[in-house]
Amino acid sequence: MMSLASYLIISLVLFIVGLTVMIARKNIVAILLGIELVLNAAALNFVAYSKYVTNNLDGHVFSLFIIVIAAAEAAVGLAIVIRFFQIKETIHIDEATQLRN
Repeated sequence: MMSLASYLIISLVLFIVGLTVMIARKNIVAILLGIELVLNAAALNFVAYSKYVTNNLDGHVFSLFIIVIAAAEAAVGLAIVIRFFQIKETIHIDEATQLRN
């Protein structure tokens, strides 16, 4: 059986990897994946605290909201990336300083 500390360590690792990817990568799709990792780390924290500290379903509900927000963010982000690629033929973040022609 896993303890609260092990869930928090896994969440911390997910958060650090996501933050590192968001800072280090110049690819817009990689940055979106880093954001997803950070959101998953937050959802894991909510569920772990809900299970071990409060013993209610509040954390599970918050994690469902996070999953919905992450799905919406991915859909909008990928739509922006596809349109940006159609215009500039690259997905490098430095080329996205101006989104208008």
